[in-house]
Amino acid sequence: MTLTSLSNLSSATPLETLSLAELSELQTALSMLGYPVGDIDGMVGPRTRTAWAEFKTDLFRGNPDMVGPQSIVALQTKLSVFDTSTYDFSTTNGTVAAIKAGCTQHGIGLPGQIAYVLATVEWETAKTFKPVKEAFWLGEDWRKLHLKYYPYYGRGYVQLTWKNNYETYGKLLNVDLVNKPDDALVPQSALFVLCHGFKTGTFTGRKIADYLNATHNDFVSARRCINGTDHAADIASLAQRYLST
Repeated sequence: MTLTSLSNLSSATPLETLSLAELSELQTALSMLGYPVGDIDGMVGPRTRTAWAEFKTDLFRGNPDMVGPQSIVALQTKLSVFDTSTYDFSTTNGTVAAIKAGCTQHGIGLPGQIAYVLATVEWETAKTFKPVKEAFWLGEDWRKLHLKYYPYYGRGYVQLTWKNNYETYGKLLNVDLVNKPDDALVPQSALFVLCHGFKTGTFTGRKIADYLNATHNDFVSARRCINGTDHAADIASLAQRYLST
């Protein structure tokens, strides 16, 4: 993501005086980094204020009510880690390497966290390590008939579902996922959704760090980040294997 509007700031500016375009860009950038801004609507609300204050506390100390050229440079630098242009998704090994790098970029780079993300992808994609459609062994006619959120059914390395989530990730990725939901199957996009969703709790409200962190690895309960307790023990076993190799 390139900060085109915010890069034009020439001096420190109060957060509430930013333009709609500048605020929307700021919200998008913060959300990409995992800061909970709420809706990307170009309005200054308590979540946006808190997210910006957290960013400045974490990465660029300064007045949390101000946005200036130096803080925008710091924000752009942080965003640059999401460059996936060198990743090779054509092979399983390449995809595994990309997932490991993606996890690290998103700040979920502990060995247990990476192991669990890899185990989840192996399970969800039937060991193909390729983005898949929900119930991929069935046809589109079946999905249209049986899935109430059609056409916004699951797609990706994990299942991105419901229109609001397609809207949210479409804004973050600058891709029209609402009108072209199959673009969620593009490996670069699917990787972002996978890692960002695990970090922020997009899928179920549960974050991977809730179960896998510096003090413990609860591979069984970590399934709650994706799908309750469905096949939790199976995926936990896969994660333990990844952690041991």
